[in-house]
Amino acid sequence: MDGRVLAYGGGWLDRAGALRTDPEWISARRADQTSTVLPLWRDHCLVAADRTPVRLAAGDAADLIAVADQTVFLGLDDGAALFAADLSGRTEAEAVRLAGAAAAVDVRSLVGRLGPAEAAVQAYARGILHWHRQQRYCGGCGSATLPRDGGHVRACSGPACGRLLFPRIEPAIIVLVEAPGSPDRCLLARHAGAPEGSWSTLAGFVEVGESLEDAVRREMAEEAGVTVASLSYQGSQAWPFPAGLMVGFRATAESEEIRVDGVELLEARWFTRDELRERVAEGRPLGRPDSIDHRLLGQWLAES
Repeated sequence: MDGRVLAYGGGWLDRAGALRTDPEWISARRADQTSTVLPLWRDHCLVAADRTPVRLAAGDAADLIAVADQTVFLGLDDGAALFAADLSGRTEAEAVRLAGAAAAVDVRSLVGRLGPAEAAVQAYARGILHWHRQQRYCGGCGSATLPRDGGHVRACSGPACGRLLFPRIEPAIIVLVEAPGSPDRCLLARHAGAPEGSWSTLAGFVEVGESLEDAVRREMAEEAGVTVASLSYQGSQAWPFPAGLMVGFRATAESEEIRVDGVELLEARWFTRDELRERVAEGRPLGRPDSIDHRLLGQWLAES
C-alpha cells in the first residue's frame, strides 16, 4: 500500500502514557490555560457554522466540563494537553449551546474537510468516549466502574473485585480477492441491506483464537465460498465506529467458483478493471471514500 495516510490515521498527539497515570498531573493539565477541550455529543463532533470542529480553551470550558459525563485526556499537542468532554447526557440543543457550536455532526461526514491529523483526533475522541459509556459497570460483579489514568482505564469499585477494564479494539479483515489466471479480475459483493447495484470488497471480524490470516481464509470461504490460495498484508486503518481496526489484505483465489451465503452476501461476482472504470465514469464510488477498501480498489485499478 502506498505511503499516503488513511483516514483516521496519522495522529500527531503524544499520548503521554507514562504521565497520564498521575492524577495530580492530570488535574494540573485540566487547570492549565494552555490546555484545550474537544466537546462531543453522542458520538458526534460539535462544529462551528463553517463545520470546523469546536475546540475550547480550558479556561473557557469550566462550565462545560462541570456537566460533562466524562472528560478524557487524549494527549499532548506540542506540549499542550488536549481533553475530550462527553456531553451525551445533555440534549443536543444543550450540548450545542454549551460548546458554542452550530451543530452536531458525524465525523465521517467531514471527510475531505479535515486534515488527516484532525480527523484522527476526532475519531480517537469519539471512540474512547463511546467506550466509557459502554463500560460503566463491571462485567464480573456488576459494580460501578470508575475512570483512572486520565480516562484510559476503568476500575471496578467492588470491594472484592477491583477488576481493571481497558479500551478494547475489535479487529476486522477487509480483502481484495483476485481471480486466478487472465484476465485480471477482483471479487466484489453486494451485502445484505446494501442498495441495488452497490458492490464492495469482502470483510469480517476476527474471531477468538484466530490469526488475521485465518480470518481471511474463513471469511472468504463462509461468505463467498472462495478458497484462498495466497494472501498478503496491505495495511491497517483505525476505524473507531465504535472500536474497529480494519486490516487490509490482498488474496488470490484457488478457482473462480463463487457460492454466496445468502445471509451476509446476496450476490458476488468478478469484475475486470474496465468494468470498474466504467462504474467510476458513471459516478459510482469505489467503496467509502474514507475507508481502506477505497484504497485497495483504487490501487488495483491503477496497476494495469
